[in-house]
Amino acid sequence: MRDRIIVALETDAGGAAELTQELSGVAEVVKVGMTLYYAEGPRMVRLMHEAGFKVFVDLKLHDIPHQVEGAAREVAKLGCAMFTVHAAGGRAMMEAAVRGARAGAQAAGVETPAVLAVTVLTSMDDVALHDIGVDAAAHEQVARLADLARISGVDGVVCSPNEAAAMRELMRSNALVVTPGVRPSWSSAGDQARIATPAAAVESGASHLVVGRPITGADDPADAFNRILQEGWPNA
Repeated sequence: MRDRIIVALETDAGGAAELTQELSGVAEVVKVGMTLYYAEGPRMVRLMHEAGFKVFVDLKLHDIPHQVEGAAREVAKLGCAMFTVHAAGGRAMMEAAVRGARAGAQAAGVETPAVLAVTVLTSMDDVALHDIGVDAAAHEQVARLADLARISGVDGVVCSPNEAAAMRELMRSNALVVTPGVRPSWSSAGDQARIATPAAAVESGASHLVVGRPITGADDPADAFNRILQEGWPNA
């Protein structure tokens, strides 16, 4: 079950290297998000692979289909385990991402990464959606975008733990349901509005938990990881 907890590296390259040393042999998957990727580029993904980790590249691709297909192709060539696109980009864009992922993986001779569609960011609630012209409640918008993602052929969705149960019902049985916004009972919520504990997220149907600051900001990241693992999967 260790590969079900994705550690978000919310730091610079030096901090990421230090964290992965502390988590070596404990965690299996790390997330390289926008800040770290834009600072270090593909090099960071390669460094994480060399350190023995699988990598979730979280760039939330969102552009015209042609551009997203090309970007997905290049990201897939890196040998990452999964990457994200914004479901709000539409069906044609998500289909292009799937094509790009397959083409890139084939060209590089690596396994095709999972393409995950981001529904509504966990920092957004009903008020924030209304501010950008979306009158639907957050859970309604998540369901709408997830249904579009499903028919677009992506491998799963990224949603808050609050929507995980609905996503598990909506998506096919083997779809990935990846949930950020996971905060153990001993950690603060930070800037995320729609959160849940590890146990609640897993019980609701999450296949993977993305956890950042409760692990990366802990005095003992390995211990924090193991505590969260025990919360989510007591029998692991």
